[in-house]
Amino acid sequence: MLIYSATKGAIASLTISLSDRLAPKGIRVNCVAPGPNWTPIQPIAKSPDVLETLGQNTPIGRAGQPAELVGAYVLLASREGSYMSGALIPVTGGMPML
Repeated sequence: MLIYSATKGAIASLTISLSDRLAPKGIRVNCVAPGPNWTPIQPIAKSPDVLETLGQNTPIGRAGQPAELVGAYVLLASREGSYMSGALIPVTGGMPML
């Protein structure tokens, strides 16, 4: 978990730094930070015991579905997101992103 947490923090810092540097060139930089989600890799990467409780520690009490991430990506790609840069969007079931 230490390496995962450090990586999340690094991605957040990189997003903000790149946004500051590239916004004057018309390039927006944002990130979506997903929490526990059901993806095809979950059964490969996690033991059955871990899979039984995946996402239960979130305030919402369950793991997310991939379709629940779509809205954040669509927002960032849409005209409505055109004034967003340096944004860190948590889709985490209510868990703090950092």
